Amino acid sequence: MLEFVNVSKSFWTGTRRKVILDQVSFKVELGRSLGILAPNGTGKTTLINIMAGLEKPDEGEVRRMCNISFPLGFMGGVVPKVSAMENCRYIAKLYGLDPDYVESYCRWLCNLGEYFDQPLGTYSAGMRARFTFALMLALEFDIYLIDEGMPGTTDVEFNKKAGAILQERLETTTIIIVSHQAATLEKFAKSAAVLMNGQLHMFETLEEAKLLYDYETQG
Repeated sequence: MLEFVNVSKSFWTGTRRKVILDQVSFKVELGRSLGILAPNGTGKTTLINIMAGLEKPDEGEVRRMCNISFPLGFMGGVVPKVSAMENCRYIAKLYGLDPDYVESYCRWLCNLGEYFDQPLGTYSAGMRARFTFALMLALEFDIYLIDEGMPGTTDVEFNKKAGAILQERLETTTIIIVSHQAATLEKFAKSAAVLMNGQLHMFETLEEAKLLYDYETQG
């Protein structure tokens, strides 16, 4: 389970304080994937980073009682100066997994060819996104975090393979996905929430969440 207890987070923009979360409390139970609708600029990435432990709240407590992934597309855990092969073998050891398995899995899913043995710093944004997505799927997590704001990939074959794997993972793991479009959430989440004005409004279904989201964003 992932739980937020009276969590607050804000930033000073130079002219005013922007509130992302204001005394927010909620739980995500394992086996109940959650989609979060949030307009652009409301703090989707900040929320995901707090869930992952990459950012700390100003107030409140985040309780992580399970194994939670880094956000899809997060590059902070990899080293640009070394190859994808070296990165995935090193990270596999950190998680106590078989480096041979993680390397072969990433090679198969990324399909980067000879680039897999070259430094990540030479990759395009799309190639880096493919590698980090593959690495996240190669590791074992109870909850996978997906932020639509993370770098994407335009590789159709990769998107199809990775999407199919995510669908399969829904049977045994939990996904938390944040997006400004309801259609992005439909494949992965049944319950949903709306992040707006520093509050997270929880709903049993995506349809209920869409009603509030559409009312607030479309007037």
